[in-house]
Amino acid sequence: MSFIQAVNFILSRIFHFFFRLIRIIVTPIQKPFGYLFGDYIEELDRKHRFKEDWHIIPYFLKTVFCYVIDVRRHRFQNWYLFIKQVQQNGDRLAISYARPLAEKGEFQLETFTYTETYDIVLRLSHILHFDYNVQAGDYVAIDCTNKPLFVFLWLSLWNIGAIPALLNYNTKGTPLVHSLKISNITQVFIDPDASTPIRETEEDIKNALPNVKLNYLDEQDLMHQLLNRQSQEFLQQNDIRTPSDLTDFKPSMLIYTSGTTGLPKSAIMSWRKSSVGCQVFGHVVHMTNESTVFTAMPLFHSTAALLGACAVLSHGGCLALSHKFSASTFWKQIYLTGATHIQYVGEVCRYLLHTPISKYEKMHRVEVAYGNGLRPDIWQDFRKRFNIEVIGEFYAATEAPFATTTFQRGDFGVGACRNYGTIIQWFLSFQQTLVKMDPNDDTVIFRNSKSFCEVAPVGEPGEMLMKIFFPRKPETSFQGYLGNAKETKSKVIRNVFRNGDAWYRCGDLLKADENGLWYFLDRMGDTFRWKSENVSTTEVEDQLTSSNKDQYAQVLVVGIKVPKYEGRAGFAVIKLADNSLDTSARIKLLNDSLIKMSLPSYAMPLFVKFVDEIKMTDNHKVLKKIYREQKLPKGIDGNETIFWLKNYKSYEVLTAADWEAIDAQTIKL
Repeated sequence: MSFIQAVNFILSRIFHFFFRLIRIIVTPIQKPFGYLFGDYIEELDRKHRFKEDWHIIPYFLKTVFCYVIDVRRHRFQNWYLFIKQVQQNGDRLAISYARPLAEKGEFQLETFTYTETYDIVLRLSHILHFDYNVQAGDYVAIDCTNKPLFVFLWLSLWNIGAIPALLNYNTKGTPLVHSLKISNITQVFIDPDASTPIRETEEDIKNALPNVKLNYLDEQDLMHQLLNRQSQEFLQQNDIRTPSDLTDFKPSMLIYTSGTTGLPKSAIMSWRKSSVGCQVFGHVVHMTNESTVFTAMPLFHSTAALLGACAVLSHGGCLALSHKFSASTFWKQIYLTGATHIQYVGEVCRYLLHTPISKYEKMHRVEVAYGNGLRPDIWQDFRKRFNIEVIGEFYAATEAPFATTTFQRGDFGVGACRNYGTIIQWFLSFQQTLVKMDPNDDTVIFRNSKSFCEVAPVGEPGEMLMKIFFPRKPETSFQGYLGNAKETKSKVIRNVFRNGDAWYRCGDLLKADENGLWYFLDRMGDTFRWKSENVSTTEVEDQLTSSNKDQYAQVLVVGIKVPKYEGRAGFAVIKLADNSLDTSARIKLLNDSLIKMSLPSYAMPLFVKFVDEIKMTDNHKVLKKIYREQKLPKGIDGNETIFWLKNYKSYEVLTAADWEAIDAQTIKL
């Protein structure tokens, strides 16, 4: 052990002893005080939530202190967190996977301990480095479905010192080529189950990016090598894996997010965010080395990658993977993996509430369900039916510097995405705020006569901002998007409360209540969320327009609310060059467009309306707000003709019978 390591160990033990001592002193007096002042203490905790503050603050101080030491030692990467857990929890499970079998609804459970995972990663590192020439500093794409192979590839790239880029395996065509180009990708490692979009786009990739190597993996053969203890192993040298010029706000990985440019953006996940940020998040939702986090969310999303995998592995717990979300087998997989925590998005909770009662939903040991988008109208129903004690609703954007969280029990704080005690709320007031919006346009931040912003009043919508602590070097707080300086700059707003300050714009509307809790309201700008995916309206508009350039004079796409469904469904408003076309001709146009567009199903416009004119403002901006409020199925006056994408196969006129079936959910969207 080096001198610096010894100092780090001693100081961390001092912190640990100090907070244990306080607990030892406080615990004996809790009971008598509880008997005497129990009701008062409960009321005080309800108002100030000091119990969760006490859970978070000591851990936060200790973890940040140790992290600063690790930064000084140049050992801040997640790889070193993983090594620590291998040493401390080698025999505990690191990965659990319910592999689907040919027989529908049946699974084979695959498990890997930390030691086994470490050995596999060293063998895969040897293959990647020597057979595929992956080098430290390379940007390497992973195109893989949820399975242990994804995690093995990810950790192996970190061991070598390469930067993983987590591709959305639904992406194809121009968006896929763009994703590889902006990220300086040198190679792509492709899982057989995710290979179809890549193969369909392979010619375009080779033409546009001839130096990018596409590596189609044979999973069965590769796993045979990785499980063979005689296979060669490779462990990168520390000074190569962590060069002297590497800082903790440099990329640990890239995650792709939709944006107003119409094409994916490669959001930079800094080492600071994926390591210390995820450690703290995991503690907030009470993860330990005995926790198992089950996720059916795709690992290419920040929810599963950062707040699932990075969080639980940094605490020595187990990551339980589902190949993909299935409402009918969800609780069976949770039972098989022994999950204590589950991840959700709002749609998932509603899907599960609509499933028949399963014996497995009564046999699980889940204590915490955490995610984002759980609506208040089903919040308690979801928890009560599935006997889950805690809901951990959070707010986070992929590229955002911070997240907000809640750890909600009982009836207080239902629906909130930020719910801390008084002490943490006060601390966060210096780095997070909601600013007042222009009363005439909820996409524009209001500025007063002094040209400064104002905090949104309680109960009113405000855009969430997060402070950039060093305005002259915003990349230390907000790293933005690789290869897209314009979009990165657009997310930073300056001179907010005083001259010279800088804040990150989340682009979402939230509101605060009288207790200081925050609630998510809606997304701003040109994206909408459907089927747990963020969709760029500009991308859809571009593909619709190019699919029938001669026939479509103007195209507008927004997201609209559909009763009983979470998120917003794609809604296209089209102005035709020839407005005399009859209904059958319009349907043919739409179905011709469907064939030509290379969009994943969740991005397809689910509803379409043809109009004579698309309404604009005086300064020639499209009035998207009025189209976001489209009334289904026939418009406000009941006379409009709306088309819909039936079964995601072809467009038809939306009839009253169709709408009744959608509303009754006998037809699923």
